Amino acid sequence: MAHTPLGGSAHGPLKDRTVVVTGAARGLGAAQARALARRGARLALLGHERPALEAVAASLPTPALAVEADITDEQALRDAAGTVRARLGPPSAVVANAGVAEGGPFAQADMASWRRIVDVNLTGSALTAHAFLPDLRETAGYYLQIASLASIGASPLMSAYCASKAGAEAFTQALRAEEAHHGVAVGIAYLNWTDTDMIRDADQHAVLRELRAHMPAPARRVHPVEAVAERLARAVERRSTAVYVPSWLRLAQIARAALPPLVLRVSRRELPRIEAEEPFRPTGLLGAGGRADVDASPDP
Repeated sequence: MAHTPLGGSAHGPLKDRTVVVTGAARGLGAAQARALARRGARLALLGHERPALEAVAASLPTPALAVEADITDEQALRDAAGTVRARLGPPSAVVANAGVAEGGPFAQADMASWRRIVDVNLTGSALTAHAFLPDLRETAGYYLQIASLASIGASPLMSAYCASKAGAEAFTQALRAEEAHHGVAVGIAYLNWTDTDMIRDADQHAVLRELRAHMPAPARRVHPVEAVAERLARAVERRSTAVYVPSWLRLAQIARAALPPLVLRVSRRELPRIEAEEPFRPTGLLGAGGRADVDASPDP
């Protein structure tokens, strides 16, 4: 069966195309599934928690498939890719959305948890791309990596998350250069705070609540998840190389060399005062998605 790139459809670029979204049981992943389904896409929803995935799939107006898989398990992802291919057809787009986070001082970190964050956010994204790359080559498709402001400017008390998202950015750029001549477009989405249960859980911990509170006003704003998902769906339609949500994050990209000394200066001034009020402690993996990852992960 011949496939044309996303822009080749006369009835909307995503109509009747298969799109994979990881981390789709809730939050931004589920919102992206809804935004993509409104554009006519068939959705394959990957992640932990089959009942939640099936509930999201059942709510969509287009054909959708729930596939339970740990994105750090290479064989599980290959099996998932085969299931998607057989049930919905080869994907024309893959959105690597799954991610976990925790906060706290690196000196007190549980290194098994630290490694798990890197494994999910970086290695899991790479394994996702690897499993679906043959399909994306066949369909001249599009891979979108969900990244973060943390990819551009690292923050204290979030070392694993920042390291994983910076690594995901570098991986995306390398993959883009490798796959361009195969017709596969590769994009990255830089997001700021989005209203998901992960962020709401973060605000329950002083260490992260204070971190956000001491950011400049535009940077600490929390953005509605459905609005963010709409921007990402448009990026999939357009095969965007980069998307910034909110748009001002593009300025942070331009000024990224100035960010580390600025963060250091603010941290030296503010962290001693904040820690004196309430000692910093690790938060554990944040949100219902983080708890689901803990429940589903094999013991280290």
